[in-house]
Amino acid sequence: MIELRHVSQVFSGRQGEVHALDDINLEVDGNEFVTLVGRSGCGKSTMLRMIAGLLKPTSGTITVAGEPVTKPRQDVSFMFQRAALLPWRTVLDNVMLPVEILRLDKAVHRERAHELIELVGLAGFEKRLPRELSGGMQQRVSLCRSLIQNPKVLLMDEPFSALDALTREELSVELQRIKMEQETTIVFVTHSIEEAVLLADRVVVLSPRPGRLRKIVEVDIPRPRTLGHNAHADRVTEVSAELHELLVPAPAGGAA
Repeated sequence: MIELRHVSQVFSGRQGEVHALDDINLEVDGNEFVTLVGRSGCGKSTMLRMIAGLLKPTSGTITVAGEPVTKPRQDVSFMFQRAALLPWRTVLDNVMLPVEILRLDKAVHRERAHELIELVGLAGFEKRLPRELSGGMQQRVSLCRSLIQNPKVLLMDEPFSALDALTREELSVELQRIKMEQETTIVFVTHSIEEAVLLADRVVVLSPRPGRLRKIVEVDIPRPRTLGHNAHADRVTEVSAELHELLVPAPAGGAA
């Protein structure tokens, strides 16, 4: 579904060049959930923006569904860190915003909007304004808005990072459930090891800047996953420990 071949990104400015990503080769299969993890500044969000067609790579090629990415696509949706809901629009109207922008069939997509709102547990809140919702509820609305046009690819840039720990885990479990019901390929950026393990089929670990593909970790744990006591808790702990060792440097004088 998504293919990056020898992708690099260099930003030029008054202070010189910044090498954000270097020679990234990655394939993401259809209906796969991939998380990108790494230190701040390693190019995770940059990679997401290039896949979305919002930024052109300095070198290399990116394709989605076999077609070169040269600009934003209607079948690729982007969910940002903040919900960014329009404060004067209701929940339903915020979800419907892409339908208006893309000039899609409003009647068909209004029915889809109601289905999505129910799917994320917000039935009955359709006429509420954003200020009447909690942060977690606002992100649920943002997720509905990202899914309204049935995208082939959903790109998520730390969408739960501004939420408290319990709400983050709750939404991670909710996103797993939605993913199991929707035919969508997801690439998800996070700083949280726990979030990566809860969500991903594979975790892509990037090195510090310039971001290079350090390792891809398979997460072969049945869904739904939680951080609590369950039949797969040992495996969740094992994968989390592997990612921690890859991302957290050993103390000075300690083991490499």
